[in-house]
Amino acid sequence: MRPLFSDTPWFGGDYNPEQWPEAVWDEDVELMRRAGVNLVTVGVFAWSLLEPEEGRYEFGWLDSVLDLLHDNGVKVDLATATAAPPPWLSRRYPESLPVTVDGVRLSPGSRQGYCPSSPVYRRSAARLTRVLAERYGSHPAVVMWHVNNEYGCHVARCYCDESAAAFRRWLTAKYDTIGALNEAWGTAFWSQSYSSFDEILPPRATAAYPNPTQSLDFERFSSDEMLACFLEEKAILREVTPDIPVTTNFMGLFRGADYWRWAEHVDVISDDLYPDPADPDAARGSALARDLMRSLGRGRPWILMEQSPSAVNTRPSNAPKPPGQMRALSYQALARGADGILFFQWRQSASGAEKFHSAMVPHAGTDTRIWREIEQLGSELKSLGEVMGARVQAQAALVFDWDSWWAIEQQGLPATSSYRALVARWHAALTEAGLTVDLTRGDEDLTGYPIVIVPSLFVTTDAQAAAIDAAARAGSSVLVTDQTGIVDENLRVRLGGYLGELQSTLGVWIEEFWPLAGAWVRPGAIPVSPESTVPPTVSVCGSLFADGSATGVEWSETVHVRQAEVVAAFDGGPLDGWPALTRNVRGNGSAWYLATRLGQDDMAAIVRQLIAESGLEVRRPDSGRDGGFVESVQRGDTLFVINHGTAAVTLAIPGTDVLSGGAASGMTLEPNGVAAVVAEVVQASSAS
Repeated sequence: MRPLFSDTPWFGGDYNPEQWPEAVWDEDVELMRRAGVNLVTVGVFAWSLLEPEEGRYEFGWLDSVLDLLHDNGVKVDLATATAAPPPWLSRRYPESLPVTVDGVRLSPGSRQGYCPSSPVYRRSAARLTRVLAERYGSHPAVVMWHVNNEYGCHVARCYCDESAAAFRRWLTAKYDTIGALNEAWGTAFWSQSYSSFDEILPPRATAAYPNPTQSLDFERFSSDEMLACFLEEKAILREVTPDIPVTTNFMGLFRGADYWRWAEHVDVISDDLYPDPADPDAARGSALARDLMRSLGRGRPWILMEQSPSAVNTRPSNAPKPPGQMRALSYQALARGADGILFFQWRQSASGAEKFHSAMVPHAGTDTRIWREIEQLGSELKSLGEVMGARVQAQAALVFDWDSWWAIEQQGLPATSSYRALVARWHAALTEAGLTVDLTRGDEDLTGYPIVIVPSLFVTTDAQAAAIDAAARAGSSVLVTDQTGIVDENLRVRLGGYLGELQSTLGVWIEEFWPLAGAWVRPGAIPVSPESTVPPTVSVCGSLFADGSATGVEWSETVHVRQAEVVAAFDGGPLDGWPALTRNVRGNGSAWYLATRLGQDDMAAIVRQLIAESGLEVRRPDSGRDGGFVESVQRGDTLFVINHGTAAVTLAIPGTDVLSGGAASGMTLEPNGVAAVVAEVVQASSAS
């Protein structure tokens, strides 16, 4: 396959020339040269213009655009345009429109208005893909295919009759017999036993909770069904243009699709991410998404396909990015493995649903802060060719599992949990400690990581339990948190104290859950006031915490020790004196278990302990809960230091900052400041 990445980072964005008269196109390419743009995505939402009537195509405008871009040195990621069916398709084939869980068929007039299981949608999408591949596969501007767009962004689940039929076919392939399905789903409960696959429907709106395993299987099916759409288009592209790599844009930590299953089929991992500038934890969350993208590609370079130069238009209040934040977040992606920094979109739309979404060329033109920042970034990226293709070495692994995400957020559980938040907290704790983190399914070889964190792996397979145990035996410091090992892949409870085979690894078993339910009223406050209540907490005592104590939130449980050491215990309440944190020597390593959920400072104390016992030498960058943090990531020979905080920091690093050309030692990074230093270690302290 033709290599995509070259010796300069890709820089550009979504280009939608069809929104503008041809007179604007010449100005576009002139500005692209000024900004250093070398890659644009074309045609994502152009189906209705490319095929205005079924079977009739109009390519004249796209011919001109691709020729113009090629003549000006800009390469093209050409979209198959199948993300937004044209009006004629839904008018002629209304059965192609998606149906909600309540049975409402959605109307056309937006984007992603199709059912992934619709035969007519798939035939139409495949036909357009083939025509595009045959016409443009040999065009010198085209270096990558972009299939569809953000699968599942608006319609991740369809409950129509076509989806029901496809779901039954998927279940038949998985279980083979209806008896095996009944056993896996536990249908003896609530009189749900099926006599044939024909009786099964998607988990549509019901009188009470739907069957949990049916719901989980429908989540799996829906992810697979969207993947099948992608694979049908990819097969055509591979047949016609075997040398051109194929991508589709992921969406960070997106609940709707199991990206572990998708990633093996995508030639180039690409991601769309829009952190909220008003969120003080935005940089932490985006760091997690970057690490996921790198991990999905097993460390290969990936592309930040979409981000905004400033404000978006999708939130109730859309804050702009302050000066420097776009640049800082762009370098965060580059540091964590991206070889391309792209935006949505090139020129800000004058009409349509996203006209107030910022773009590289804003409504006000080039005499603007946004444009000046775009030019600066494009110029700087040209100096970072040495980073291209370089790997990022991680010291810690974080288990992340879509089955557990889907299952732990179902109804009928001991408590309501946000799986994404549980994972994000531990990623932030590791990152702020100066560690770089790989994400993993958990059933792979983990033995190369000094530290392994397993947050709330609610659905734990035998393979995952074995890999976690093997890591501990091989010398890793493994931390497992609450709500791990509760059920197997069919959501059948692991009886006898939960945890399954991890009981031996951890040296503990669980008797009972004690979620911290409700809220307490502040003494003397009026109960109806939101400010008068506080969430319940539980005290934890242990010498590794500051002042010997920590605070648990959301969760606690009764833990019995078999051979583990009790490191911290609950203090007060119904679990007074019971273990809250344990440590078990396992082979050459250790296996820790945490029976509550802690605040960030207390989690940091545990991470420091894991770093100490693993023997890692980590210099923690200056960081704090002040609306940001200072991150440092080594990629190849370049150390990226990015100040997401609100105070300046002074660096003490031997080496040269590639971006400024000056010495790194003594360099001051203002908020949103970035340094790219040819050095191996970082030491940052607050500037006086």
